[in-house]
Amino acid sequence: MSDTYFSDRLSTIPVIGIFRGATPERTLELCESAWAEGVELVEIPVQSVDALPSLDAAVAAAGTRAVGAGTVTTVEQLEDVLRRGAEFIVCPGLHVDVVRECIRRGVPVLPGVATATEIADAVALGASWVKAFPASVLGADWVSAVRAPFPDVSFVATGGIDASNARSFLDAGCRGVAVGSAFGSPDAIAALRSAVAPS
Repeated sequence: MSDTYFSDRLSTIPVIGIFRGATPERTLELCESAWAEGVELVEIPVQSVDALPSLDAAVAAAGTRAVGAGTVTTVEQLEDVLRRGAEFIVCPGLHVDVVRECIRRGVPVLPGVATATEIADAVALGASWVKAFPASVLGADWVSAVRAPFPDVSFVATGGIDASNARSFLDAGCRGVAVGSAFGSPDAIAALRSAVAPS
């Protein structure tokens, strides 16, 4: 399911909105900004229970749009966010139990990877989409390099991505970029829109 799920939703605008640590009200504002730009995927990280109301608010407002839960590290967290309506899951690293359970259930999942070994392990678990994290530290050249031995793996660059570097990661072969602060102001949104436009 993850193969077409992410490719279908990133084909027009290759952006995932990731909104961490905001109040439910601010989370909704950021989601609305992303949705207004045609972004089809927004992720609400749930690194603590304090973030769950923001996830709930985004899910309630989403309608037919997709809201996912990020920073999911345990199967218990997974169960909770799925009950709350999260449609896809993002892990900060290669959390094997979470990835395995998502694959078993057919839940779209983006495990975090930062090495060739982690990519290989993710593929062995059944994942074909992964999160390159932290992308700004790894660099676009890293993406280009690891795509050579893993041509069938799709990458989403996450961590330190904004209008200034989003294009370099897309040009390196990423199928998407995850951004947060770029939806914080009209000027930042305009810059991101220009950065991810087809070249």
